[in-house]
Amino acid sequence: MDRGGSMLVENPIASDVLLRAESLSKSFGTVPVLFSVSFDLKAGEVHALIGENGAGKSTLMKIMSGFHSPTSGRIFYNGEAVTLPPNGQAEALGIVLIHQELNLAEQMTVTENIFLGREIAKNGILDKSAMHKRVVQILDSVGLDISPDTRISQLSIAEKQMVEIAKAMSRNARVLIMDEPTAVLTEAETRILFTQVDRLRKQGVAIMFVSHKLHEVSEISDRVTILRDGQWIATRPTKGLALDEMARMMVGRELSDLYPPIAETDIDADVALRVDGLSTQNIHNVSFELRSGEILGFSGLVGSGRTEVFEAICGLVPMRNGSITTFGQSGRFATVAQARNAGIVYLTKDRKGKGLLLQEGMQTNLTLLALPQFAKRLMLNKKQEEAALARAVRRFDIRARDPNVLAKDMSGGNQQKLLLAKVMEANPKIVIIDEPTRGIDVGTKQQIYHFIAALAAEGVSIVVISSEMPEVIGISHRVIVMRDGQIAGTLTGDAINETQIVRYAAGLNEEKMHA
Repeated sequence: MDRGGSMLVENPIASDVLLRAESLSKSFGTVPVLFSVSFDLKAGEVHALIGENGAGKSTLMKIMSGFHSPTSGRIFYNGEAVTLPPNGQAEALGIVLIHQELNLAEQMTVTENIFLGREIAKNGILDKSAMHKRVVQILDSVGLDISPDTRISQLSIAEKQMVEIAKAMSRNARVLIMDEPTAVLTEAETRILFTQVDRLRKQGVAIMFVSHKLHEVSEISDRVTILRDGQWIATRPTKGLALDEMARMMVGRELSDLYPPIAETDIDADVALRVDGLSTQNIHNVSFELRSGEILGFSGLVGSGRTEVFEAICGLVPMRNGSITTFGQSGRFATVAQARNAGIVYLTKDRKGKGLLLQEGMQTNLTLLALPQFAKRLMLNKKQEEAALARAVRRFDIRARDPNVLAKDMSGGNQQKLLLAKVMEANPKIVIIDEPTRGIDVGTKQQIYHFIAALAAEGVSIVVISSEMPEVIGISHRVIVMRDGQIAGTLTGDAINETQIVRYAAGLNEEKMHA
């Protein structure tokens, strides 16, 4: 059954292999990252590829789409050994990769992006009318209600992702490789995507679906291949394969303790943060308290205002009304630096766009927020920075093949650990974490949940903003649910459950406290 409730036609695995990798290995310099992996994609199937961050998924799919060349091994397309052309030129063969990182020209329109390099011309002149008409059809097919003339820079992250999907679908792909396609999509957008995936499957397209969301893998795929530490672990039919078994093969250990035990908060603990009547352009009269050592979850539908509340608190969005009190000191913050000096740090959900400098190394990223403490007489203390990086690598288990690796070349999970280490270098007393585990694997999720619990046990106050209800329920002492820019309800104790969260998010409960 699909996410919209309609029954998918059960698809017997097709016998025709379109794309096959045979004993692929890959090394970057002297560092091997993929070890003799074999993998195939069949016409009319969705083949999921799963594994922890750093397992080799990205390397494998980039080899199979021509963006990397294998160190050894062969690739077969339509039964013949081939050398795939580089830099996305394999699209001409019908092999299309939708990157996890958005690959759109921000200042160009939706139409210009979809037809970039494939423009329709008539008598040597661009046929804008024909392109516009075709884009309207494509956008309608993916359920994206935007104008073809909209600039990409004006779209939300989710809308940009859907444009990427629309662009790929416009290329009549025979092999479609999707890297974390639902990472920034809402439930409704994911349902639309899965409808399109099923349509393509029925048309005989071979689909490689890379995701960390195991429930989605179970729902949409016909087969699953698991990688671990660059090695093939198993390929199984999805039907009958339990999520726990997928997770166990991914990480090589049991994950029954995904969420750590959360110690009870001290009811007499100091109030670390008090917000009274906070209002912005989209937020209306939000008030709440956060105590020392507490993990406060913020839930609600996408667009409910969760993120904007804390962007306003940290000086990223202007406040219209309201007051903020931190440890008894009242005052608003006009900049992130002012919030940091008051002991508040914000870990953005957009780690690649706003959280990290992707073209810089780990050390530069780590010390950026806390730069004043590494400076002496206007000079950076390099030895102090190096010591801080070594300490962060140990504390947050940041795994990189080279200490000088650029942030863009790190896996998603290690980028998230680096971002967490970066904000902790400022020695904060209040940590706001927006979507703490978006786009990372289950093993790294477990580590981050334990980091959060350990920080709270040390007395640090933490806010967790998350779209994943199991995450909010599993990690929080209290949960605040937002709806339409306002607090819809506050949940504690046994009332922290999916039913209550959904009821408040949908406006079915009146505002009241649950104990």
